[in-house]
Amino acid sequence: MNFKKVAEQAESLVLRAGDFIRRESEVFDQQRVEKKGFNDLVSYVDKSAEQMLVDGLRNILPEAGFIAEEGTASNNSEDLLWIIDPLDGTTNFTHGLPVFSISVALMHMNQLVLGIVYEVNRKEMFMAIRGEGATCNGRRISVSPKADLQDSLIATGFPYYDFKRTDTYLEILKAFMQGTHGVRRLGSAAVDLAYVACGRFEGFYEYNLNAWDVAAGILLVKEAGGEVSDFSGGDDYLFGREIIAACEVHSAMQSIIADQWFD
Repeated sequence: MNFKKVAEQAESLVLRAGDFIRRESEVFDQQRVEKKGFNDLVSYVDKSAEQMLVDGLRNILPEAGFIAEEGTASNNSEDLLWIIDPLDGTTNFTHGLPVFSISVALMHMNQLVLGIVYEVNRKEMFMAIRGEGATCNGRRISVSPKADLQDSLIATGFPYYDFKRTDTYLEILKAFMQGTHGVRRLGSAAVDLAYVACGRFEGFYEYNLNAWDVAAGILLVKEAGGEVSDFSGGDDYLFGREIIAACEVHSAMQSIIADQWFD
C-alpha cells in the first residue's frame, strides 16, 4: 500500500478539520460544554470534527476500521485501523487556552504506519510515515540531542479523574522538578509527543491515557529517533495507559518513574 499517498490525503482532511476547530474556537460558548464523566468534557466541536474526519478517512480507505474518542465509528478491521482524536486538549479549548490538536494515526497489521498531529493554533503539521522519518510542515525533525536529564525539559499530564496513584505521581513529579530544567503541563498529550519529536521537550510521561491520545505521537517520536516505552520499560504503551517518550534521557526517566511506580 502507498502510505505516502494516504498521508497526503489525510493531511488535507486534517487541515480542513483544523480550520473548522480554529473558527469555532473564536466564537465558542462555554455553556455548550457537555460532560462524559467527572472532569471529562466534550462539545459539539469534538463531535463535528470527528464526524468530518471519519467521513473523509472512510473515503480514503473504505476498508479500514476506527478507534475514535467520541465513538462516531467503532467497527474494527483486522488489517487497517484508524486511531483518531478529533480534539486533543478539549479542556484547553473550552476554556479558551490555545493549546489543542488533532491526532490521526493508521495501523496496518498491528503496526503504526502513519501518524499526524496538527497543532491547530500554531498551524504546525507534524507527520511521520513508518521507516521514512518525521516532519513538521514538511521539514525533517529529530529529537533533542541532549543526554543529561539535568539539562532536560520534561512534559507530563496531571491526573484529572483517577486519583488513586496521586501520591506516587507527586513523588515522581518532585524528582523531575528537582533534577531537570523544569516540568511543563500543556494539556494535550498529542502536542507533548510532537514536541518531544521535534526536540522542544527532552521527554514526556503520563498515565491513564487512551490509544487515541498517543498513537500518532508514538510514531512521531520513534521516527524522529526517540524511544518509547511503558513505565516498566516494556512495549505496552499504546493500549497500556502509561507511556514514556524521550530522547537519550529515556533510560534515566524510566528508572526514576519505575523506582516510585513499582515500589
